[in-house]
Amino acid sequence: MTQERTALPPRRPTMTDVANAAGVSKGAVSKVIRDAYGVSPAMRARVEKAIAQLGYRPRVAARVMRGQSFTIGLETPHLGQELQTLVVEGAAEQLAGSPYQLVIVPGLGRLSATEILESLVDRQVDGIIAIASDMPTEAIETLAQHTPMVVLGRHSRPQAFDTVVSDDAAGADLVMDHLLGLGHTRITHLTIDPPTAEAPHVFRRDRYVERMRAAGLRPVVEYAPSTERGAVAATSRLLGSDDPPTAIFAGHDAMALGVLRAAADLGLGASDLSVVGYDNIELAGHPLVSLTTVDHRGTDVGRVAISLLLERINGRTEAKHECFSPALRVRRSTAAPR
Repeated sequence: MTQERTALPPRRPTMTDVANAAGVSKGAVSKVIRDAYGVSPAMRARVEKAIAQLGYRPRVAARVMRGQSFTIGLETPHLGQELQTLVVEGAAEQLAGSPYQLVIVPGLGRLSATEILESLVDRQVDGIIAIASDMPTEAIETLAQHTPMVVLGRHSRPQAFDTVVSDDAAGADLVMDHLLGLGHTRITHLTIDPPTAEAPHVFRRDRYVERMRAAGLRPVVEYAPSTERGAVAATSRLLGSDDPPTAIFAGHDAMALGVLRAAADLGLGASDLSVVGYDNIELAGHPLVSLTTVDHRGTDVGRVAISLLLERINGRTEAKHECFSPALRVRRSTAAPR
């Protein structure tokens, strides 16, 4: 009987491997990595080719020995979403008075999270904050072996990097307690199709489904693009159905604003269609919007992320995972159904 063996993870290439592949000394490889004086173009080309072929990246300890860049990279999947703006503001406030500068890299065009994070590592930033990255946890773990990293909105407990999240299941409970308490029974959850099983939207969706079933009600989950326009189109479809909802729990505030726009176009008020968002962006509190929403303290998340990252940069190696308790901000977009 053949005994199965557990496959070992591939060995990470070392500077010696690079030197052997390029046919040079380790000192020469170190000079190329440090961009030191006295490296010929031909030698640099051989070393850089070997580095690319082997996928070699200097370890964190080696980076510290050759000095810091005093830059922190922040990867964000989008521009224009106000929650991410709140996180950036909190991060910038926490860095005020320090020697560090924040470099923000959005996922515009065809840039994936993987490409952005690898690029930041290669540019030798001192640390990275990733917002709701769709990069697999295992791949982030590998990068975090070389550059200190904090990931926001990732419900996992990795060992090589820190995480900061909001308790999304508790946030969904707050929404459902509110809507069920008002007497709504036809509640739809409008959300995005999340890229990973660890994403916040998964936890909000799953808790919504649990609460609806526990109340003896039929859960309805509608997926739409993560934009106001996508939410308008989805809401129009829902309201035109044979059994339209009396309340919509939107995955985030930008989608909730789209729901409000669609409802306003039809002359519907909160008693016709109650709307709840998630994030508590500044516009949600505007008196002409008055959106009921879940506040998970975006600026505080940014501040804590920077604090954790600076601890990592200064030598902490054990993982930390911070979870914020959300709060419901009740405004005029919700009411008892007619």
